[in-house]
Amino acid sequence: MAGRALRSGEARSAENVGKYGARDWNDGADSAYGVGACTDACIKRWQKVTPPVNKKTRKKNLPGGALKKVGLARAISKLGYCSRSHAAALIAAGRVKWNGVLRRDPEAPVHLEKDRIEIDGQPVARSSKIYLALNKPRGIVTTASDEKERDTVYAYLPGSLPWVAAVGRLDRASEGLLLLTNDSEWAARITAPETHLDKTYHVQINVIADETLLQKLWNGVRASDGEFLRVKTVRMLRQGGHNSWLEIVLDEGRNRHIRRMLEALKIEVLRLVRVAMGPLALGDLPKGATRPLEPEEKQALDRAMRPRHPEPASSAR
Repeated sequence: MAGRALRSGEARSAENVGKYGARDWNDGADSAYGVGACTDACIKRWQKVTPPVNKKTRKKNLPGGALKKVGLARAISKLGYCSRSHAAALIAAGRVKWNGVLRRDPEAPVHLEKDRIEIDGQPVARSSKIYLALNKPRGIVTTASDEKERDTVYAYLPGSLPWVAAVGRLDRASEGLLLLTNDSEWAARITAPETHLDKTYHVQINVIADETLLQKLWNGVRASDGEFLRVKTVRMLRQGGHNSWLEIVLDEGRNRHIRRMLEALKIEVLRLVRVAMGPLALGDLPKGATRPLEPEEKQALDRAMRPRHPEPASSAR
């Protein structure tokens, strides 16, 4: 299927697993950076995106299995109506009722499974979960609205799509794989530091890279603000007459992580493309196009986010 690519950890090539933790990625990923648009057939599929989600509506550790309470704004977000900040604004504006009573406190406790929430007189029902991949173009900001009136990623989504939020960010100059969803809990797990979900980038720089540069990135770099930054793996992809392409894998996401590392080394980033998040690859999804994740892709991401248990001391080398 076009745009769909799941990489297995078993597909590593032994000759590419070297000093810097290199992996057998697809070096010919430039096809993913092309130009395209979402088709009508693609748009019709949004309503069918309902991958299985493990939902827990009761806390077993509460007496009598009592339902868990959440704040009103968070409840609206969890139902997939809008973001928590937008929900708080609706509540403050007096547009939200809880069990028929007007509420203006975004932290008012709510039972998601039994309380009735209305916005502008209409009941809020739980939306089907939506999980999308977007090939973000360069020059587009990852936000719902921009005070400078720049184009945002939402300009590339079908108008009939329910509310979704970006999972993390790609800065304006960066491009590539961006996830969007109305499942706020899932999005929080994807971006949580303790998840250590690998994020793979192809980075074009304005110098010919050598072993010394790769070693510096592997060892870690002190950014101009004093923060120590490092990569999980780095390897050379290819070289031109005056520039190089590197593949860099991060398992933590600091603000402008890669750019700040290379800036500290006086190296200019010419292009930065995110080509994978965990086992999910950008593949040949056209630039600016979106597609729903297949259920097995969502499940593969869930498996990649499971807590990693350290090896027993007896088995450590």
